[in-house]
Amino acid sequence: MRKTYLWLLAGLLIIGAAGCGRQNLESKAVQETAVKETTDAGESEETQSTNEWKPESPISVVLPASPGGTVDLSARVWAQYVKEVCGWDAVVVNSAGASGSVAANTVLSSEPNGLTVLYGHNLVNVANVAGVTDYNYEAFTLGPNFSEEPAQQLYTNSAVYPDLESFIAAAKENPGKLQACTEVGAYTYYELLAFEQAADIDLDFIDVGSTSEKMTALLSSQVVLSPSSYGVAKDYIEAGQFTCIGFPGPEQTEVLPGIKTFKEQGIDIEFAPQDFSFYFPKGTPDEIVTAYENATKKMLENEACQEALKNLGQVPKFMTAQEAKENEAKLYAQFKELQDSLEQ
Repeated sequence: MRKTYLWLLAGLLIIGAAGCGRQNLESKAVQETAVKETTDAGESEETQSTNEWKPESPISVVLPASPGGTVDLSARVWAQYVKEVCGWDAVVVNSAGASGSVAANTVLSSEPNGLTVLYGHNLVNVANVAGVTDYNYEAFTLGPNFSEEPAQQLYTNSAVYPDLESFIAAAKENPGKLQACTEVGAYTYYELLAFEQAADIDLDFIDVGSTSEKMTALLSSQVVLSPSSYGVAKDYIEAGQFTCIGFPGPEQTEVLPGIKTFKEQGIDIEFAPQDFSFYFPKGTPDEIVTAYENATKKMLENEACQEALKNLGQVPKFMTAQEAKENEAKLYAQFKELQDSLEQ
């Protein structure tokens, strides 16, 4: 509004100058210079907001996961607060299967218009390292990072193995027999492989389905060990049904209250945290990526959004698209190194 007003004022000065001589012409020049300086200094926030890309229809946030798990819950927090804070409509689309490649392929084949986007953690890199896909993060245009969760924790049924010591002892006495649930080629698959190496044990990996199905399997003792996020498992912990035997992080964290790292329990393992980022179809315009960056950063300044993430055992962690891309490169190298060590 201010910019429009200044240009109207400059126009009036031009008209007046026709009958007022050199003095008014000089005055007009001064006013035009002021207008230019105002424009060069930058538009107002209102004008910038008007010019910034906005979705013309609901965004499809495609997930490589079933409802109820870490990826699903985190995405729903983003969808809720991008509506409340920015006015964008977003729909979560669960598309589990084939180590995330079903969801990834859906997004890769979509138009690069900002209306279909993949959301998750490390999924593209892990699927590539596992040989499920022939592409990694470089096949996408990277978007911003929304939150971070410590590496998934490992849980037992409290009635069967109430602590880490009892579980390790049983695993050593029964090599290859204790069943742990995961999906081959998934993030948790590599985490459990790293845990086996560090603890010098041999487990039997089985796939029982989605996150909620993993919890059911552990509760009924169909399996004896399951990776999970704190947000999914905390009700079982509070009810005394599950025991967290540790998590492979560098140190304890307030978002995992009372949960010890494996390192402080004598098992030397540290695994990558889960950074929740956006992946766009290749060729998505910079203005769209920038709009997602601005929206995500603005959301993370909202205290209610911060609290919602904390309740999931996650912490707000904004990264620009460039920072997220650099992080993906680092994580990809780590997963490749782990895969190479397992093949030796």
